[in-house]
Amino acid sequence: MRILALETSTEYCSVALWQDGAIVERCELVGQKHSGLLIAMLDGVLRDAGYKIQNMDGIAFGMGPGSFTGVRIACGAAQGLAFGAGLPVAGVCTLQALAEASGKEKVIAALDARMGEIYHAAYEKRDDAWVTVSEPRLCKPTDAPQLQGNDWFGAGSGFAVYGDALSGHYAGQLQGLNGVAVPHAAAIAALGAAQFARGLGNDAAEALPLYLRDKVALKTVEREAPRSS
Repeated sequence: MRILALETSTEYCSVALWQDGAIVERCELVGQKHSGLLIAMLDGVLRDAGYKIQNMDGIAFGMGPGSFTGVRIACGAAQGLAFGAGLPVAGVCTLQALAEASGKEKVIAALDARMGEIYHAAYEKRDDAWVTVSEPRLCKPTDAPQLQGNDWFGAGSGFAVYGDALSGHYAGQLQGLNGVAVPHAAAIAALGAAQFARGLGNDAAEALPLYLRDKVALKTVEREAPRSS
């Protein structure tokens, strides 16, 4: 089975080709230039492997949460490619991709959502499969769900921006953390391949984003409120 994967929900742009468990990935720090670089990166990965998009069995993509623009780029690219080649798609939560890439068994995934909030979820690997302990949500670091047990690993930019608050919130439960971890296409590919193997591929029209927030910016009065108080 061959799976093409793409991930653009953060300042990184990455693409990967999964072939029977072997993964080849390209990843670049691009800021906000995903739309200008993504297709060229995809073409490069396919060309290096000697394949065309029609040789793939499916397309996996990071469906969010993350940057609104970045998530839309991944969904739109996956949908367009899948329609053109007649392929199924598999959307993968970027928070679960963080857990997959961490190499740990119990992971608290947290991405900076700006505006004093984080995208948060918790996962535990059981029998070589991820179990969702806490569903993806948008919350303030101090309002993150309480979790049972110890030996949790913190992954994602939420721990870089709100490390003190989250470390205090989960005091005594964290075995370590990686605040610079970001979702990558290699993890999207592995998780997407597992979905396809279970027959969970969807029609291209189902390449939809996972949004946890409708509001993307604070009003001036809201930004100034903390200072005035």
